[in-house]
Amino acid sequence: MADTAIGVDIGGTNIRAALVSAQGEILAKLSERTPTDPLLVVERVIAMAREFDAPEVLGIGVGIPGRVDVATREILSGGILNLAGLDFVKRLEAALGKPVVIENDCSMALIAEMRIGGAKGYRNVAMLTIGTGIGGAVAHAGRIYHGHRAAGQLGHICVSQDGPPCPCGRRGCVETFSSGTALRQHITEAGLSVATIREVFDMAVAGNDAAVRVLRQWAIPLRVALDNISATMDPEIILLGGGLGCDAARALADLPAVAPWFCPAILPAKLADDAGVIGAGLSIFDADAMPQEKRVVLINGVPASGKSRLARGLSQRTGWPVLSLDGIKNPFLQHIGPVDRDFNRTLGKASYEAIWSVVAAAPAGSTFIIDAWFGFQPKAQLETYIRAAKIEHVAELWCKVPGSVAGERYASRLKDRLPGHPGAEYVPELIALADRAEPMGCGVVMTVDQTREPDMEAILTWLLQVFGGE
Repeated sequence: MADTAIGVDIGGTNIRAALVSAQGEILAKLSERTPTDPLLVVERVIAMAREFDAPEVLGIGVGIPGRVDVATREILSGGILNLAGLDFVKRLEAALGKPVVIENDCSMALIAEMRIGGAKGYRNVAMLTIGTGIGGAVAHAGRIYHGHRAAGQLGHICVSQDGPPCPCGRRGCVETFSSGTALRQHITEAGLSVATIREVFDMAVAGNDAAVRVLRQWAIPLRVALDNISATMDPEIILLGGGLGCDAARALADLPAVAPWFCPAILPAKLADDAGVIGAGLSIFDADAMPQEKRVVLINGVPASGKSRLARGLSQRTGWPVLSLDGIKNPFLQHIGPVDRDFNRTLGKASYEAIWSVVAAAPAGSTFIIDAWFGFQPKAQLETYIRAAKIEHVAELWCKVPGSVAGERYASRLKDRLPGHPGAEYVPELIALADRAEPMGCGVVMTVDQTREPDMEAILTWLLQVFGGE
């Protein structure tokens, strides 16, 4: 399967998740109600992402209902659902072992609409997503505009200083008048017995004054906000998305701009509720979102220290490929036939060089797990390979076992080893080696006690901190 990404859209009512292709195609999707407890939201996002996770998944993009500092990946604040202060990204990366990109939920929707939806071909766009609340996003010169940190909070344009209080701390934001929550309040206050806004439209067409009044109460503040957006940002178009975007565009049809200067096209978004998850998935394919540094995890330890098992487990959790000395060397041993220990060592040196040649040829942004006993070559040789491969981040997992444990494990596997590997005579040498061996120290080091089951969550958390430069 080609590279894919997971997109998650956290809404005030529903959390949606999807497996998304690089072309913005939804390959599979899930939806469930949004918990009111922010910690439960984090748990549900992790669980939903795991439903789609696979080695070919490059990462997880998440649309956040609130202000996001994209540069630091920090959630600054929220409205109806506040996820600030939860170390959201660290929790997800530690649990999923993949890079996580977060962005305001409306910005994620705008990414999708500009790529394959209603704003395709436009480079200067404003968008409002109208649902439980009102989200906002702005694109300038084809890219999401963030300003100092979190520009684009269009739902918090003030349209009446004496209006209802807003979660942002002010009064009279357009969200308090023209969101889905506000619409339900207008309907209730008008005494209308309806289940959907389509019924309100039908009643208004039939001449019901209360229905007409509800639609005007809902649409006029939105019209004021759109005129302000037009005057300050001069977008080519304004998109209305979210669950009520099309309905809002219909309600606005009879409310022309107050001033003829400010008349951009106001269009309904095309991707409906899927825009958020598509944009979140596509954000992973953005070159700026993915790590550009080349990285390696050195799984180091003497023979029989549990390196290969740890490398496989880490690869399964992260999707990072494993390069191992035995993985390259053993096929040659199978075809060459019996060889002595000196030839085996020579073949090991050649395999070592082959591993680093592969890493050197890989593109920026690649991450490799290298499974080897690095101590069989001088540290200076390893440092030369690292420099030649242009590695930016090196993390070493040192597999620590007592000599007696290494010797016992090695002896138990002798019958499975190919000719050329040392035999039983090597066990005393290995015991002494394991008791004095040390990590290479070409990067930061984490010691893993290989006499017990490795704590993969702790290892992943540490690796992601190292590779995040923290």
